[in-house]
Amino acid sequence: MQAGVEAQAAPTPQTVTIHLQKIPFLAGVDEAALKLVEAALVVKKVERGHRVLEKGDTGEHLFFLLAGRLQVVDLHEDGREIGLNFLAPGDYFGELSIIDGLPRSATVLACENSLIGLLPRAQALELIYHNPLLVERMLKRMCTSIRNATNYRAIVGIPQAFQRVFTLLNQFAKVAPGGLVVIEKLPTQQEIAIMVNTSRETVSRALNTLIEKGIVEKDLRRLIVREPEALRKAVMDDLNS
Repeated sequence: MQAGVEAQAAPTPQTVTIHLQKIPFLAGVDEAALKLVEAALVVKKVERGHRVLEKGDTGEHLFFLLAGRLQVVDLHEDGREIGLNFLAPGDYFGELSIIDGLPRSATVLACENSLIGLLPRAQALELIYHNPLLVERMLKRMCTSIRNATNYRAIVGIPQAFQRVFTLLNQFAKVAPGGLVVIEKLPTQQEIAIMVNTSRETVSRALNTLIEKGIVEKDLRRLIVREPEALRKAVMDDLNS
């Protein structure tokens, strides 16, 4: 893996004003504050497979994902990566180190070529402390992160690898317009393997089992869940038994 983007990535000529207007975290912030953010924000590219930030690094920036896709991972004591969650355009990250000044608590990897914005810690703190709306959003985000972390710990604790895969897919499944249950932007098999602490081959076999039984159907980068109740049942029962 490559070193953190804070150290290596080169700036790219991008107009950030449009991006700032699309970042949900900054919605409703007054124009003067946004101009200060724009003046301090550094926009950089990070290539697929590179590390955006590293666990244990000093937190010098608040990050905004402007384009692409990232995965937050932690490292097990034996060196294995454990996936925590994914980041989509509009998300921000790195806020914990900005607030408490302690080292980064996780590693962030680029799942695809991405564009990120780096806001220096001093400007990030000024922005947050002078906008109660942002404090409220950050607190709600932290609550969601804690709940998600609890869910993932519960998944990793399931003894059967197939059931861990099924449980994660069931959590990803959402009802789309028209009532169809789908898993949009399905993570790669390797990304799923990292998240549920198993091998990519095991993930492949688990997915094939669901496909063969007609429970799910592949559709480009998404899965269509043809039998949602059967997927929920698979969480409790090993389909191979």
